[in-house]
Amino acid sequence: MNYYFITGTSRGIGNALVSCLQENSENHVTGISRTSLPDMAGYDHVSLDLTDIEAVADFKFATLKDAKKIVLINNAGAISEIKPLGRLDNNQLVRDFHVNLVAPAVLMNNFIEAYTSYDAEKIVVNISSGAGKNPVDGWSTYCASKAGLDMLTRVADKEAGMGRYNGFRILSIAPGIVDTQMQQEIRTSNEADFSRIAEFENYKESGKLADAEAVARKYLYLIDHQKKAPGVVFSINDL
Repeated sequence: MNYYFITGTSRGIGNALVSCLQENSENHVTGISRTSLPDMAGYDHVSLDLTDIEAVADFKFATLKDAKKIVLINNAGAISEIKPLGRLDNNQLVRDFHVNLVAPAVLMNNFIEAYTSYDAEKIVVNISSGAGKNPVDGWSTYCASKAGLDMLTRVADKEAGMGRYNGFRILSIAPGIVDTQMQQEIRTSNEADFSRIAEFENYKESGKLADAEAVARKYLYLIDHQKKAPGVVFSINDL
């Protein structure tokens, strides 16, 4: 069996990943999020609030008896407030860092610990963002946390290459601009807080937003064809 652990499966790319993986009966998906999906074959759900780091730290990855491939996809992301520094709610700022960076780091730590001894293909895919490489006004928390996720990936890849743990591949892949609820939230922000709002409105109006399912299939293709990856940290659009 191929085992996938995916955060943020209730919507967007995470939900599309689940739908695509359901097409193969040899895939089993564990969704990790606050909101569950309807019951379906080959899927189970763990209700977990990624802002609750103590609960994330206590999460234990399952013992697997017949694993050929084990994959962790840190998909969940948050951009709760689009405002300049000095006008952000501190509690919300901390929660967003938890979702975007701290929870993925803790899950990676637990995942590597749980499966180091397994003789299976083991992969971590962190879903990053171009915002981690390019500063965007109003997005300080999101940009900084995604930049941190990219560096976390680079360090983990370096450690894997040094033989610090057995047989893991670690990738950080930005999805490009995708038609998701996050994009809807961005379009409801104020120009006074976010100077590029007209640009993002135009992405939707001109049909430039990628379809979530199409992007999900690209991720799954890369997981199955890792030699196609152009590096450790890159965008799906680099392919």
